[in-house]
Amino acid sequence: MSEGAIQYYGTGRRKTSAARIYLRPGHGAITVNRKTFDEYFPNEMLKMIIRQPLVITETADKFDVLVRVSGGGPAGQAGALRHGIARALVEYNPELRAKLKEAGFLTRDPRKVERKKYGRPGARKRFQFSKR
Repeated sequence: MSEGAIQYYGTGRRKTSAARIYLRPGHGAITVNRKTFDEYFPNEMLKMIIRQPLVITETADKFDVLVRVSGGGPAGQAGALRHGIARALVEYNPELRAKLKEAGFLTRDPRKVERKKYGRPGARKRFQFSKR
């Protein structure tokens, strides 16, 4: 249990998703909500987005990543994972902060769905104009 006692934590958020990330010394396995990485994220683009902080810092095969993610859809969850992994890597080694910040992984993406307005069919959409 001595190896399992060392872990680094990061919280990532995007849209309505929140991810709790635990980095533990290992061989690069990623587990999301007790499922394998490939099982939870079948889309290759999302897998690439999630791995970006590990690839940039060259730590992809040094850590096992344990994730608990909730809320939102696949794209929002992938963004939350990327944000959380970047934060956990900074906790592991503060010297990695410059690389991750330059790549934009430490900035929380503030974009959210705009709320629907009353008297309208959507947030910005208007009903069809009729002259007569």
